[in-house]
Amino acid sequence: MKKKWLNLVFLYPMLVVAQNNNAPSSYDPHDIKITGYLQTQFQQTQSTGISSFSGGDFSKNSDNRFMVRRGRLKIDRADQYSSIVFQIDATQNGLQLMDAFIQLYHPDYKQFKFTGGLFNRPFGYSIIYSSGYRDFPERARVFQTLMPRERDIGGMLSYHPIKKFKFVTADLAIVNGSGLFARDYDSKKDLVGNLTFHFDSLAGKKVHLGFGASFYKGSVRNDTENYYTLQDKGFITNTNPDNIGKNLKRNYLGGNLQLQYDNRLGVTSLKAEYVAGTQPGVAASSSVSGTLASQSFSTQPATDLYLRNFQGYYVWFTHQIMNSKFGALVGYDVYDPNSKLSEYEIGLDNNTTAGDVKFSTFGYGITYLFNPRVKFTFYNENVVNDRTQLKGYENDIKDDVFTARIQYRW
Repeated sequence: MKKKWLNLVFLYPMLVVAQNNNAPSSYDPHDIKITGYLQTQFQQTQSTGISSFSGGDFSKNSDNRFMVRRGRLKIDRADQYSSIVFQIDATQNGLQLMDAFIQLYHPDYKQFKFTGGLFNRPFGYSIIYSSGYRDFPERARVFQTLMPRERDIGGMLSYHPIKKFKFVTADLAIVNGSGLFARDYDSKKDLVGNLTFHFDSLAGKKVHLGFGASFYKGSVRNDTENYYTLQDKGFITNTNPDNIGKNLKRNYLGGNLQLQYDNRLGVTSLKAEYVAGTQPGVAASSSVSGTLASQSFSTQPATDLYLRNFQGYYVWFTHQIMNSKFGALVGYDVYDPNSKLSEYEIGLDNNTTAGDVKFSTFGYGITYLFNPRVKFTFYNENVVNDRTQLKGYENDIKDDVFTARIQYRW
């Protein structure tokens, strides 16, 4: 019995609707149902006041902290024609709306669903995968940069066959493009599409395979007479009064793979995702740290835009150790905000800034399932930036982070 529930816990994210943030707890008709999870943690870093993608930046004089990373409360309801999901996040930073959407469908055409409201952008794998089921403490830096807080507001049409071709899922959404806060600052809308395939019955049902491809087609409004584009070995200035109100392309293409093998030594899984494209950002400055200069905007950017070609990826490996309560984690991710320039060219007299610096993160740790609801995670991240000609980035910044977390899910 013990081995059975352990295997169910490790397999659960691949078997149920709950792993998908863009869904109620169940599509079986039910009245109000309340679910959620709480993550509280301690973190230690190498130096005070670092910029971090492991739960946010550290305070100016702090190199360690206790924090409530996520405090999710999800309320949902479903009947034969519709469902509704409302989710909030309560932490030491306050109360924030996370999901608020309605889904419509017809019992005779269950393969089609329409979603309207605030929901996760249907891009790739990790964006829509619930943080309550993910083994790794955080999403990869590239996705936190391109799609901070994962959500946006708009409408989405989904297609998932019930019988024939049930291994296929397709989503197409039109969204504001301004993210979680949903205050659209221009009249343009962004298009997001995702096509995934999932097979659970390979090699005697021991192998589970998933893969897919995604696109994001949007833009960011420029609010000044200038914007910067890359030419040769640096940025050049494009100046014209007509540039005020010009929309610069924000386009991504991505691919993802998930592979799980159920074996006598436990459950082993490998997950990987790659994304590349063009991202309008700003120059790093005293008010905008280098790590955030290429981040997507929730409000109108006030300074000149920089149009960068980027690429990023992650590889996550997990293994349930000898069918026990322990799991091993190894992860590696890379985000290069300016893939057209080498590290030796950043910092020369070419208008480059800290917003062009490449970062890679190697992480490793363990999880311990105390019971089906409680999980402990211990994870260390070795964060490395490229050594460039920029002041402050000539050597690696001391910004490694260790996280000890306990999670309770209900």
